[in-house]
Amino acid sequence: MSQLPHRPTPPHLVMQTPEPGRLFEEAGAAVAELARLYDGSVGFLRERFDAVLGSGDTTHRYRAFYPEVSIQTMGHARVDSRLSFGFVPGPGHYATTITRPDLFGSYLREQFEQLLRNHGRPIHVGPSKTPIPLHFALPEGSHVDGARAERLDKPLRDVFDVPDLAATDDRIVNGNFEPQPGEAMPLAPFTAQRVDYSLLRLTHYTATSPRHFQNFVLFTNYQFYVDEFCILARQMMSEGGRGYESFVEPGNVVTRSGAQAPESGVAPPRLPQMPAYHLTKPDGSGITMVNIGVGPSNAKTITDHVAVLRPHAWLMLGHCAGLRNTQALGDYVLAHAYVREDHVLDADLPVWVPIPPLAEVQVALEKAVADVTGLSGYDLKRIMRTGTVATIDNRNWELRDQKEPVERLSKSRAIALDMESATIAANGYRFRVPYGTLLCVSDKPLHGELKLPGMATEFYKRQVAQHLEIGMRTMESLAEMPHETLHSRKLRSFFETAFQ
Repeated sequence: MSQLPHRPTPPHLVMQTPEPGRLFEEAGAAVAELARLYDGSVGFLRERFDAVLGSGDTTHRYRAFYPEVSIQTMGHARVDSRLSFGFVPGPGHYATTITRPDLFGSYLREQFEQLLRNHGRPIHVGPSKTPIPLHFALPEGSHVDGARAERLDKPLRDVFDVPDLAATDDRIVNGNFEPQPGEAMPLAPFTAQRVDYSLLRLTHYTATSPRHFQNFVLFTNYQFYVDEFCILARQMMSEGGRGYESFVEPGNVVTRSGAQAPESGVAPPRLPQMPAYHLTKPDGSGITMVNIGVGPSNAKTITDHVAVLRPHAWLMLGHCAGLRNTQALGDYVLAHAYVREDHVLDADLPVWVPIPPLAEVQVALEKAVADVTGLSGYDLKRIMRTGTVATIDNRNWELRDQKEPVERLSKSRAIALDMESATIAANGYRFRVPYGTLLCVSDKPLHGELKLPGMATEFYKRQVAQHLEIGMRTMESLAEMPHETLHSRKLRSFFETAFQ
């Protein structure tokens, strides 16, 4: 008789003791309960992880769960239709898992207040059925001793839950989420595991903690802008901050207002792929600048992850090729439409979807250009054109046969060409984050006008500081607006989540 192969005994599952959910009619109390549940869950996993590494005992499997918030609505409530968020589309059961209440406390409180005001129904807070992956339970900046983990007789994924990429996607924001029978409709654009995934990616790509990111984000494709931002920010800190609390650089190097030098953090030995810099305010209404480098892939990557922080606006400031002979080097281009040939978003947002200009952002950008340059009205047209920006994924497009691409650019009425702006605007549209683009003409390849080395140096000295000041003034202007009105109803689909 042949012997059956030995089958190892599956590990005994040890779960955090479940608690009953509770109803809340006050937003602050609901956020506090979410924080208590979340802290308990990650504390459970951290303690068990330390114990497993210390003892080497892998005979048990450990599990804890994200907290969940939900609401049951009974009818079609009459809501303030001027807003783009804060209400569900119809009667039913809506829910979402929650992570990092310490990071999202103010955001959650505002979302809950709108829900309670619009629907008059209590909010239910309790444990979900979604396990917290070990990777997302560890504190920021954790370093795991690989040698200790390798001594275990089982992979960590057999002892703790790990990220489930099958459940970490953008079906909700992409508009193709279909609930299973009995499953709640989504209350937020992202699940907790999707948020946690992006928080880790942000730290990796930018070398700064997500907690330093501000609600107004500038993206640029040139280091010159970052250099100027750093010079200005350090000067502001030395002069008392000018309304900003601190300046944060990669490595979480923090310089406080009134200080001449950093007080904490360690600069990384080399810059990350997309370094971020933050002029912070206590309420998060400061400015973050990210150097995304060149290309639509980087532009999509960073906005995919910044989006989970739910910023109030993001702008692209960078250089572009001017496509009209009437343009001069240093002129500005205010995008009001985009030709999308970046291709990185084709599967998520088809190219036939129009990306509309947002009035509040466009007006703020144009006013900032006028204020900084001292020009207005007809005179402003001398240095700035409003029109279509074409974004492509081929940096050396000039080396192709010119007839076909030039014909398409002419038919589109494009006035400028770059590799990032349409991607950032389209992802803003997709993620319901207000967006805008102001570019500076740095060459005119169709007309043989390229910068020579000396010309380039002088051009950057003259234009970068002015362009950056325009971007910062725009963000400061938008920050003064009630953000409830900044989040545009243009970005709402037929079915929207209540959380903005």
